[in-house]
Formats: sequence, C-alpha cells, structure tokens
Amino acid sequence: MIVLNEMPLHETPASDTPMDSPMSQDSPIEKEPRPIGRKAAKAKRVSNSTKNSSKYLEELSKMQAMRIEMDMKQHEHDRLMEVEYAKEREYVRQQKIVKNDWEIMAMNTTHMSPETKQFWKLERRDVMRRRLFRDDGPSNTDWLNDENH
Repeated sequence: MIVLNEMPLHETPASDTPMDSPMSQDSPIEKEPRPIGRKAAKAKRVSNSTKNSSKYLEELSKMQAMRIEMDMKQHEHDRLMEVEYAKEREYVRQQKIVKNDWEIMAMNTTHMSPETKQFWKLERRDVMRRRLFRDDGPSNTDWLNDENH
C-alpha cells in the first residue's frame, strides 16, 4: 500500500507479482520470456567464448600434433632418401674406379716410349696395390716394390 501524508492513495493487493493479478490469469495472450539482462548476456558471451576458445585450442593442439607427426615422417623419409642416394653415388664412384683400373691394366704399351711405359707401369702398380689392400687387407706386396717387375 502506498501512503502519502499518512493517507493511503489506493489499495494494492498483498502481493505485487504479475501472476497474481486478475489480468494475467484471464489473458489469452502468452507472455514472451523476459529478455536477458546485460550482465547475464555478457556472462553468457564470456562463457561461450571460453568454451569456443577451449575447443579452438584443442583443435589447434591436435593439428600441431598431426603436423609434428607429418614432419617427423617427412624427415625420416628424407633421411632414408639421402642414405639411398649416398649409396648410389658410392656405387657409381666404385664403378668408375673399376672401369678406370681395367683401362689402366689393359693399356697396350708395346709402341710407347720408355718414359710412357714407365708411367703406365707405375699406374698398374698403384692399381695392384689398391686391389690387394682393398680385397685381402694388408698382404705381402714386396714383389710390387721389386724394380725387376
């Protein structure tokens, strides 16, 4: 009840809730829900933002883990390719050496000058020394140092 100068202006019902008023009980119009307040709306946005941020961070973490795994696989693949390439290069190098050695050993020195013959004799000696040490390990190669051969 509202009182002004100790005289009541009008009588008010005992409860001020809108559900108790006779108008609300008889009204066929459905009441719309009350709009959300500013504080509640902000709290909801922050809550949604936090949820979205955590989801985003989870996705980001998964993507980073997948990227790290892919990088590791790529690194391993690259390393294996480098090893294979190095093996192939070594094989080609060895084949060139073998071909060169065969050419040196097959050189016909019958029509060469004595100086040229001596050069090819030393080259053959180097080839034989390399072959003996490579194939059998250290062995008795004194006959290569003999000037009569």
